Amino acid sequence: MAKKYVYAFGPGKADGTAAMKNLLGGKGANLAEMCNLGLPVPAGFTITTDCCTDYFANKMKFPAELMDQVEKALKAVEKTMGMKFGDAKNPLLVSCRSGARMSMPGMMETVLNVGLCLKTIPGLVEKTKNERFVYDSYRRLMMMYSDVVMEKAEGIEPKEKGIRLQLEEIMDELKHRKGYKQDTDMTVADLKELCEKFKARIKASLGKSFPDDPMDQLKGGIGAVFKSWNGRRAIAYRNIEGIPHEWGTATNVQAMVFGNMGNSSATGVAFTRNPANGERKFFGEYLVNAQGEDVVAGIRTPEPINEATKSEHTAHLVSLEKKMPEAYKKLDDIQKKLEKHYKNMQDLEFTIQEGKLWMLQTRDGKRTGLAALNMAMDMLEERLIDVETALQRVKPAQLDELLHPVIDPVAEKQATLLGKGLPAGPGGAFGSIVFSAHDAVDWVKNGKAKNVILVREETNPEDIEGMRAADGILTARGGMTSHAALVARGWGKCCIVGASDFHINAATKTLTVKGKTLREGDVVTLNGTKGCVYEKRLAMIDATENPRFQSFLKLADKYKAMKVRANADTPADAKIARSFGAEGIGLFRTEHMFYGEGSDEPLGYLRQMILSKTVQERRAALDKLFPFVKRDLKATMQAMAGFPVTIRLLDPPLHEFVPHSSDKQNDLARKLNISIEDVKKRGEELQEVNPMLGHRGVRLGITYPELTEMQVRAILEAAAELQKEGVKVTPEIMIPVTCNPNELKDQKAIVNKVVVDVKAKYGLKNFEYLYGTMIEIPRAALLANEMAGEAEFFSFGTNDLTQMGFGFSRDDMGSFVGPYLDKKVLPEDPFLSSDQSGIGQLVQYGVERGRSVKSNLKIGVCGEHGGDPASVEFFYGLGLNYVSCSPFRVPIARLAAAQAEIKAKSKAKSGGGKSKKSSSSSKKSAPAKKAAKKAEKKAAKPAAKKSPAKKPSKKKK
Repeated sequence: MAKKYVYAFGPGKADGTAAMKNLLGGKGANLAEMCNLGLPVPAGFTITTDCCTDYFANKMKFPAELMDQVEKALKAVEKTMGMKFGDAKNPLLVSCRSGARMSMPGMMETVLNVGLCLKTIPGLVEKTKNERFVYDSYRRLMMMYSDVVMEKAEGIEPKEKGIRLQLEEIMDELKHRKGYKQDTDMTVADLKELCEKFKARIKASLGKSFPDDPMDQLKGGIGAVFKSWNGRRAIAYRNIEGIPHEWGTATNVQAMVFGNMGNSSATGVAFTRNPANGERKFFGEYLVNAQGEDVVAGIRTPEPINEATKSEHTAHLVSLEKKMPEAYKKLDDIQKKLEKHYKNMQDLEFTIQEGKLWMLQTRDGKRTGLAALNMAMDMLEERLIDVETALQRVKPAQLDELLHPVIDPVAEKQATLLGKGLPAGPGGAFGSIVFSAHDAVDWVKNGKAKNVILVREETNPEDIEGMRAADGILTARGGMTSHAALVARGWGKCCIVGASDFHINAATKTLTVKGKTLREGDVVTLNGTKGCVYEKRLAMIDATENPRFQSFLKLADKYKAMKVRANADTPADAKIARSFGAEGIGLFRTEHMFYGEGSDEPLGYLRQMILSKTVQERRAALDKLFPFVKRDLKATMQAMAGFPVTIRLLDPPLHEFVPHSSDKQNDLARKLNISIEDVKKRGEELQEVNPMLGHRGVRLGITYPELTEMQVRAILEAAAELQKEGVKVTPEIMIPVTCNPNELKDQKAIVNKVVVDVKAKYGLKNFEYLYGTMIEIPRAALLANEMAGEAEFFSFGTNDLTQMGFGFSRDDMGSFVGPYLDKKVLPEDPFLSSDQSGIGQLVQYGVERGRSVKSNLKIGVCGEHGGDPASVEFFYGLGLNYVSCSPFRVPIARLAAAQAEIKAKSKAKSGGGKSKKSSSSSKKSAPAKKAAKKAEKKAAKPAAKKSPAKKPSKKKK
């Protein structure tokens, strides 16, 4: 049997269902589902994603059996719609639209009005009695087809202006000459004149004539949609969103219905809830006498669909509810039905042709982080969804939006308002204005400005990379469903559209509003929640006080087994970490107390220790340093009362603390009463060819045991004092940069001696602490079974483990990581998301080997991967007890850990395998999870210490 490439759909029935997104793409699957629900959908058919991948595999030639299936499906459409494709008297026109399995708004191509030609035009005019409509549709076909099929799909790179822009300039010249403001002002004669000029320009510019055969147009449209899957902007969007390049897109061929047949016709885009803030109100926009491209392209500023969602900015416009009440009532009934059916906010496209409503699309709508949170909590309260579904409705990365700032209301009251537009993407943003996507990328990449605001008349899909680089987006045209608004909301980016008072001149790189002119590089601030644009930079404040944010994360905590800690370096950091729900500190870097405010005195004593020539001198300096170290550690543990604090002993090489400038060297020599020559000499002696692999971490402790002793004493005395004060603390002493179990034995002897001293000093019989190591050298992971014999916990330092495993310097990788990602040498930056197939295997091996010796071995991760959702899911699969990340990423990790748990339970219930992200985990991952829980359980019950050589996971010492 021939492979089935074509799936039909039409009123009341379809070959496909919503469950077939992988094959039919999101659009095709949902068109089929709407037909099955009995909704008014123009008949059509979907060409599968398999056909797209076979097309590329066959050197961009259609499979042999495709066109026979297309012609058969086309006949069924003709029968349903009562028209015939290519017929001179009763012609059927169709559209060709893309539809990947994941929504990619505006990234691929569409061709409308396919089938209009010299043969079919007279028949359509006679049938509709609307000559203006027919020629308006014809000029639209030529503009889209020449751009999408004849230029882009053929890989033609215009030398100056693309064909679409050339045709738009011809149309703008005519409108200017005739004094027209809108496209709808053009007469039949004007449109006929345009069509002739368009044909001539297409032939002159592209070297071939616009096709006059309907079937040639259809074949060209189908191929162009397939080719657009590998278009530059589609690839860029997939790279940003993490969508696999091998999926391919489906093509939907559908009978045309027309919103441009006069004032009784319209087209629009709507959402069952507000995609910007999640408000439970039917929300959308429409245009009278227009086609769908006009709404999303922002060519005309659209009108609101109902009275309830009018804003100050749109109060004067006529809503669809008032203008076409019967059609609006049907649309409102349909949107309620669809949201109840899909149990999710829906993004709808519709057309009203001479009063009759047609549905062209439904899909799960893109939304901001704030909207995602509010919708999840509202739908949970409405009992539309359950808790597990609610927790999966918010992407961990979307929480990042809620951690971003909003404008300080006090500063906003005093600010100079430049103008207003539509609030398309909430939050605040400030930056230097730039007028092209290229400049937005270039300015940020080359450090010309840290923050930029992309200012455009309107954005188009070609601007995608510049929109990503910008902190905010401002457009003079377009509505809440325009391209800029859709993409910005999907990314949680601050965005204002339709700011019609702003006159933007991209050529002179100026923005003029109310007589004031701003130039490239001038700074503005956007309030995307209100749609306000302000002059200069305004102060920002935290946006996480939203009580729903906290309630949502508490729900997540009930579902996660893996703990989330924070990497914190000061007591202030610890307090921030707790405010974000951190369940302990996974990495406290002792060296950070020697930087920043109040560090001068302790840094001076550290430098004195470094410049000492004898053990006695070193001890004298360390005695002076001791109270400062103890003070900071005590304050940090107090801030984390009741939660564990993992304290890494001094890690950096000592030369980092020795001053290199002459004035600071002189100052140090004077304070220590030594010569500047001695300071310089000692600094030179400490210099290393490769300090990353040099005298640092545990090597400092072995060389200078008194340094380890001072730090351990500070940790344990601080903990003892807090214990005496009734504060529960659990310090975890972590030895860094180990690769040999003998290193751990050496340092453990020092720890055991200090424990005895501290217990005697404070009169304590029982004393809790853990002794462990950071696994950051590949050899340590390979010898994890031996390392576990000397350690009670492991913390995988995935930053350095990645660095040493790849042989990439994370400080210098920027010079080559771009080409590596562009050429797909690497799928993603391994320092941002864990390399599961390589470095991940080292972690897995270390977990399994370590727990083979000590089943209750506590294991965590303290690199930045602990805040990456994909990495969190992977570490969950390995059975880790916790992940640790920067304080501001703790909420993201909390949600990611909950989602990993929910996903695993769902797969277990359905009998499925591991998730894609955990696919590299071995079958030992499940026992590893059990061991993790066992370790946490044991860790919660202190046991009496029996001997230094055999310590339980957490004990009284």
